[in-house]
Amino acid sequence: MKHLFVRKSAVVGVVFLFVTTILISSSTGILPDNQEEFLNYQVAEHEPVLDDQFFDKTISFLMKLARYPSLSACIINDDEVIWSKGYGCYDLETNKASTEHTIYNIGSISKTITGTALMQLYEQGLFDLDEDVNDYLPFNLRNPHFPDDSITFRMLLSHTSSLDFDGIDYFWLNFSADPPFEGYPYPWLKEHLLTGGKWYYPERWSKTYRPGDYALYANVNFDLIAYLVDLISGESFLEYCQDHIFSPLKMYNTSFNLSELDIENVAIPYHFHNGEYLQINELVYMLDNITPPDKYWRMHFYPVGGLYTTVSDLSHFLIAHMNEGVYNGVRILKKETVEQMHHAQPGNQINYGLAWGNMGSSWLNITYSGHNGAIFGVFTWMYFMPLENIGVIYFTNGDPYWEKNPIIGDIAHQMIFNALFMKGGKII
Repeated sequence: MKHLFVRKSAVVGVVFLFVTTILISSSTGILPDNQEEFLNYQVAEHEPVLDDQFFDKTISFLMKLARYPSLSACIINDDEVIWSKGYGCYDLETNKASTEHTIYNIGSISKTITGTALMQLYEQGLFDLDEDVNDYLPFNLRNPHFPDDSITFRMLLSHTSSLDFDGIDYFWLNFSADPPFEGYPYPWLKEHLLTGGKWYYPERWSKTYRPGDYALYANVNFDLIAYLVDLISGESFLEYCQDHIFSPLKMYNTSFNLSELDIENVAIPYHFHNGEYLQINELVYMLDNITPPDKYWRMHFYPVGGLYTTVSDLSHFLIAHMNEGVYNGVRILKKETVEQMHHAQPGNQINYGLAWGNMGSSWLNITYSGHNGAIFGVFTWMYFMPLENIGVIYFTNGDPYWEKNPIIGDIAHQMIFNALFMKGGKII
């Protein structure tokens, strides 16, 4: 089995334990009895060790700082889940306790599913990544400032298409029904992206960067990708994902449609506002003084951020990406395709691959590969360390960017992320 943090990162583990111990002791006055055990550091193997009791107290404390009502998480080593657990309550009114099987909206992690669907079609030779998408679309997709420049599949998948700012006209929500929605993705995309369209706005296209030159993170790239899956596969995007990703990977509690899931097991999104936790419908009513919609996220751009799943289900998907496209003997992608997806693409200063992100620290010699997601009441992370092949998934039904002090929330989130990877170091 592979060791988790090595080299300089071992120091970070010790510092984390020390700082968190001070935080917990100063804020609660409580320290575990076995301090020597949870501060134990195996110098020979460079493995930080987290005592179970201390770890749970740490996560609970950091959740309070980040304003997370609940959190579900799992840790993966190579091709198996080695730890999973839930914390807090995913429904505050009824005090329903979260587990690894609680269903959450996962925000932009949905993009990795959407991109994987398109890359499966790429593997079949149905298109080339550097081919103009206009060869497949029923309308002419061009940046009006650079009308002679082609926009390719690779550009959409890597956010280098020169599509820019997701303005207010993009974030149209639907709280009362499940997809598919009438008029989406077509003709909505045409009306949104073409000059003179009903929902067009000039800021949608970059005036500075040509297609392929620079990464501008824009959600609408993945609305287009989902539509291309429709057109090229001959199946609806929803059916395609079910038939070619969710079913093969045994993701039985995963869907873009809430009506297909056990609604009693779905986490309610909360946002901490002026000292209290508000459901999304309550927040919308307070801010806009309109009739409160449903308490769950439903959005017309569901391929971009509308997937519901559990950490247990999504672990199957991440295991496949960590293990050259294979989960439990089932291959969803070729090894070469996975490598290409995870590799930062040309013109990409944000280190984004094909529907896949990368981040890390050159000083610590650490790289994380995966994706995260964030909407009001939703904050989710799915990353693995390629060198160690250790993965972490965690979902919450809150967000750390609460209004009074977002810096504290962000630090708390980062500490949870690091703690989960160190927890993996104890188990392996």
